[in-house]
Amino acid sequence: MDEATVEGSGTTEGTEDSNGAERRYAVVIAGGRSTRFGDSDKAVAPLAGTPMIRRVADRLAGVTDRLVVNCRPDQREAIADALAGYPNPVRYAEDEEPDLGPMAGIRTGLRGVEAWGGPDALAFVAACDMPFLDPGLVSHLFDRAADRDAAVPRLDDEWFQTTHAVYRAGPMADACDAALAEGEGKIIAPLFELDHAVVEEDEALRYADESTFENLNTRKEFEAAAERFG
Repeated sequence: MDEATVEGSGTTEGTEDSNGAERRYAVVIAGGRSTRFGDSDKAVAPLAGTPMIRRVADRLAGVTDRLVVNCRPDQREAIADALAGYPNPVRYAEDEEPDLGPMAGIRTGLRGVEAWGGPDALAFVAACDMPFLDPGLVSHLFDRAADRDAAVPRLDDEWFQTTHAVYRAGPMADACDAALAEGEGKIIAPLFELDHAVVEEDEALRYADESTFENLNTRKEFEAAAERFG
């Protein structure tokens, strides 16, 4: 694979999966530097006693079958520790060239899904700092993407939630590669190359409240969120 190192943990099965297109995959993007958070890696920062990436993964465990984590090589060990004992098989799609932004993270994570389940496999992509995401909406997005290449929520008729969306692994990864090759920086650009379903705000909020889209960028936001976990 050109842009990622895809490796499994001891809980994974073989690389190829004849039922890959029928399984529901999750991709958690964790490779960002999170400069607004401080010196520590927010992906594994303890949120009310549990690493944040584990809180995100746990929210996905019941509505997805397999997990791919996109991260930098230097993060791998700490994230693997945070995910120890996770109930679903886990693999890692490491960035060979870090710091290329969220589009590259999505691409690399989806290449990991493609290597595991084939290009038609559907995957929900989330950022590692979204600990309130709602499994009900995740499941609905899979349903909406069943005969499409993607299903993406859009808030206020404008803001696409590209890191809270379902993509078909091969087509979206290819679209990201093309956009990156052209120097396109807008994370939304690859979506417009796909046959995609837009899940408008009123539809999305029938399955979740607005906290599902909340991400934690700063220590202040992190501490406020910790209080909500009691």
